[in-house]
Amino acid sequence: MSKNYEELKKKFCEIYGGSEEDLRIFSGPGRVNLIGEHIDYCGGYVFPAALSLDSTVVARVNGDNVLRLAATDLPDRVAVKLDELESAKTLRWGNYQAGVAYFLQNAGYKLVGVDMLFHDTVPLGSGLSSSAAIELATAISLVTLGNEAHGITKPVDMVELAVLGQKTENEFCGVSCGIMDQFASAMGKKDHAILLDCATLKYEYLPLKLDGYKIVLGNTKKKRSLGESKYNERVSECAEGLRILQQYLPGKNNLCAVTPAEFEQYKDKIENEVVRKRVTHVIYENDRVLKAVDALKKNDIKELGRLLVEANDSIRDLYEVTGKELDTMTAEAIKVEGVIGARMTGAGFGGCTVNIVPEDKVQLFIEQVGRNYREQTGITPEFYVSEIGDGAREIKL
Repeated sequence: MSKNYEELKKKFCEIYGGSEEDLRIFSGPGRVNLIGEHIDYCGGYVFPAALSLDSTVVARVNGDNVLRLAATDLPDRVAVKLDELESAKTLRWGNYQAGVAYFLQNAGYKLVGVDMLFHDTVPLGSGLSSSAAIELATAISLVTLGNEAHGITKPVDMVELAVLGQKTENEFCGVSCGIMDQFASAMGKKDHAILLDCATLKYEYLPLKLDGYKIVLGNTKKKRSLGESKYNERVSECAEGLRILQQYLPGKNNLCAVTPAEFEQYKDKIENEVVRKRVTHVIYENDRVLKAVDALKKNDIKELGRLLVEANDSIRDLYEVTGKELDTMTAEAIKVEGVIGARMTGAGFGGCTVNIVPEDKVQLFIEQVGRNYREQTGITPEFYVSEIGDGAREIKL
């Protein structure tokens, strides 16, 4: 089903009954991270943007103390009482939504029972953060409807919703992710990227003007699950590297507080070669983010592209989270005439690449990379010309 709001309302009424008159629609976008990979949980700078691909929720207060969940592409139907939300941790689907409700309640938000129908255009397992899209769509729905029901008129704190979304992922769903995905989904701004300091949550919007170029996302169609991947292993390797460096650099609260010069002085103290490689990526990737932002401010798109390629080499060789599919797609992307940057985006082990492609070469890019990738992997990829959209919000028709 395409994102047709009238169709979604009809589908909602097929599942839950009632009329379409009192239905509300909310959106939580996916995100692309332009540069700054696997450093948000190390307190680094990241540079994401919200996408027009999103998780759409049709919602209606149900008068019961129950959260009812359905999706357009799944047979699952979930019902969880608001005072029994913790029991939903083991659900195959619906645990993200129930986890968000659980942490909202714990933070003092007054919720009401809601019937919800989810429709996702963020490809699942694509590295474009379908989970954050679901979390923020759920959060903005529940907070908006709960506040109205209880006569609360204060504006919604979107940064707090992002933090609670991250908490859901960490503590309810078992993924040790940083704050970037939820922050980008909550705080996205049309045609802008966000320079975010993950250690302090200070942020700055920067217009994403790529004169003559388009951002094209390449989906390898190689799905990966963060909980089952080596994501948490990388988090613990970084924690071990920080523990060693803190013996020589006391007062450094996270890896990205260590400068490249400081790291060069003490890197040999990290005797485990694998841990040293992980830390090398993190510290130099953090430096690359600031260089990339500077390049964008100067409208030096070619330097931005060069930094993307350098970042991809680092995440492939030092952090080792790519794999055959991502490596094939980025290698083929760079072969296309005029392409100035390509790298994996997201957690890795499958998912998407982000590519800076000349506007007049987009169709050539899709055809050439698609054909060569399919020949080498046997997988038919998908491509999306990226539209940078707003963050989580209610959709007013």
